[in-house]
Amino acid sequence: MTPAAATEQHLARANSNSGQNVYIALDRERALRDADEVTRRFAGRAKPLLYGLPISLKDCFDLAGFVTTAGTRFYAKHNAPAREDSAVAARLKEVGAVIVGKTHLHPLAYGITGENPDYGDETQPRDAKLLTGGSSSGAAASVQEGSAAAGIGTDTGGSIRVPAALCGIAGYRASIELAHERGLWRGGVHLSQTFDTLGWLFRDLSDGPLLASALFGLQFPPDGVGAVGAPRKIRIGVVAQEFVSDAEPVVLQGLARWTERLRDAGAEIFTFDSAYWREAWDIYAPIQASEAAKIHATATGGDYTCFEPRIAERLAWGASLSAAEVEQFRARHAAFRQRADALLREFDFVISPCAPVCRLVAGADHTSARKAILSYTTPMSLAGAPVVTLPAAGGAGVQLAAARGDDARLLAFAARFGGQGSAG
Repeated sequence: MTPAAATEQHLARANSNSGQNVYIALDRERALRDADEVTRRFAGRAKPLLYGLPISLKDCFDLAGFVTTAGTRFYAKHNAPAREDSAVAARLKEVGAVIVGKTHLHPLAYGITGENPDYGDETQPRDAKLLTGGSSSGAAASVQEGSAAAGIGTDTGGSIRVPAALCGIAGYRASIELAHERGLWRGGVHLSQTFDTLGWLFRDLSDGPLLASALFGLQFPPDGVGAVGAPRKIRIGVVAQEFVSDAEPVVLQGLARWTERLRDAGAEIFTFDSAYWREAWDIYAPIQASEAAKIHATATGGDYTCFEPRIAERLAWGASLSAAEVEQFRARHAAFRQRADALLREFDFVISPCAPVCRLVAGADHTSARKAILSYTTPMSLAGAPVVTLPAAGGAGVQLAAARGDDARLLAFAARFGGQGSAG
């Protein structure tokens, strides 16, 4: 199939959810022209990794000619159209991808549900009663509906992991250093530099190595397993039952099924002491709020009421924190990371649910959802660790994490459990 034919086929499925808002910006004619350009550019040449693949881009990264909204009407009015591509968009084009459009997100990427009063709440294309989760809400929806083979997302406290889990697809957040080292945040809107990373939402675990190679330049051996194929057994730590005491039965079933699947594949399974993980949220929230407030202070003049009330409140709280207070939380963060690093040295991987819930009902009150869900994801955000979301039935996906910098090994291992479909 030619890039133009593939792009046209995917575009036909775009914005199929109830709000018809998977994309904030979508120019069909431009996407088809870009697909034709891919064909011309690589005619008679070796085809790059993502040749002709339709990819969605979260609307916190610049795409030349489009306004970057960060999911808000404020920035839609405040920002001029981007004069050049962000580093992420440029990299995607370099490896042959066709950018379908710019996807919906929770405002400022500062939320986990996918609710957005400016652009409408993001419901799942497969079930209008359910939200996608966020903040990479449109990225998840684009993959679920089939308008993109994969979607670029960001993950600060869980913004790839949670929507991937709730939408029944795969996800990968990169080690915290990876995007920074490769300059991929140029032309991107940060939420919190200490915790921000980026990655992919995609259909099948077997596609993870290809997508990571294309975006980050990670190297994988031809057999795709690398060091994971070593003779010794893989040691996997499973979060303790006490930590998941508030999880829904479907979530616990998803964890149990993945644990058994990993054991059946030859892994040794151990339970680890995860009581200290409950500290993660209390450390994460103030650092995130303080950094987010500074990021958006210039454009807003420090008046955050231009954003929806809950986000405005978080930003105002972040601005009110003194430097001394933030430094105390940073010291706690350093101690937490040291302990998490030791855990990730003890085991090859650790596994835990992505969230205590398996669904977020559209239109319901999710005021308490943010803390409940982020309590499950922020431990690995504080660790800066790479994480793959292993999809499970009913929205009960789990997170498989490795030590920082061990992305290739993690992705290669997770890819063993793919085979239900392909980004290609």
